[in-house]
Amino acid sequence: MSSPNGGGFWMPPQASTVAAEVDSLFDFILYLNYFFFALITVLAIYFAMKYRRRRADQEAAGQLDHSMKLEWTWTVIPSLFLFVLFVWGFRLFLDMSTPPADALEVRVIAKKWDWRFEYANGAKTYGELIVPEKQAVKLVMASEDVLHSFFVPDFRVKQDVVPGRYTTLWFEALAPGTHQVFCTEYCGTKHSGMLATVTVLPPDEFKKRYDSGFEDPNAPKDPVAAGQQLFTQRGCMACHSVDGTKGVGPTLKGIWDAEEKMADGSSVKVDDNYIRESLMDPNAKLVAGFGPVMPSFKGQLDDQQVNDLIAFIKSLK
Repeated sequence: MSSPNGGGFWMPPQASTVAAEVDSLFDFILYLNYFFFALITVLAIYFAMKYRRRRADQEAAGQLDHSMKLEWTWTVIPSLFLFVLFVWGFRLFLDMSTPPADALEVRVIAKKWDWRFEYANGAKTYGELIVPEKQAVKLVMASEDVLHSFFVPDFRVKQDVVPGRYTTLWFEALAPGTHQVFCTEYCGTKHSGMLATVTVLPPDEFKKRYDSGFEDPNAPKDPVAAGQQLFTQRGCMACHSVDGTKGVGPTLKGIWDAEEKMADGSSVKVDDNYIRESLMDPNAKLVAGFGPVMPSFKGQLDDQQVNDLIAFIKSLK
């Protein structure tokens, strides 16, 4: 559940230390636009009515001289507003761009179409960023393929994740809760499904989870159930359906023990070795009709996890 602070008609709840200031600047700009829209509209209607041509034989007004007082007025007043907006926005930009020195650092790796989070203790989570409340968190982000963008509306933070370089953002969550993460840079056919969550925990609970490597005590023990959970967490469903529907990648329904035709014209039997190879080196054998878009999971899955995924695929009759 997200923090109940702030929010409203235009904005989601304010769940970070910068959210209230971002909303204040947004509201100032919004109401400033309302005011000038109403002022200009009223004046336009007033002058159109006041100086309209009233008779067919009425002569047009002659050339009018300019008014220095009026010109200075409509130049200086908007300039003052622009100066206020610049100073306010620039100070907020600096605050949002400069993480505290003691911030908890987390690496974020984006790829089509999921998010991976790597912590200083070597632990990794997929599709869920776990952080403590009331502690600054610095994200150091990179992409393995194309341009992505990490956006948490409740925190009012967003940053592009660019291949070939690192970008950063930071936030400090106000209270325990769960917050939605979106990718806001179009990155391919499953862009809209590239989702994650930020789970904010009390400091003691976070330390306990962190020290345990974020192992889930409620993780299923049954290999099929564990494989299904992995399939969901790692975003496999973004490319592979389990109901026979063709997607970015081939469906997994009923493929076990079947003969799959490869792009080079050969055929391969779907067994343990083929699944393992497809996970570790997905471009080694490409199924006919599909492109080389699957990322490698080498170094990301241990033997038990691979076995669980195989058990899940076997169950898809």
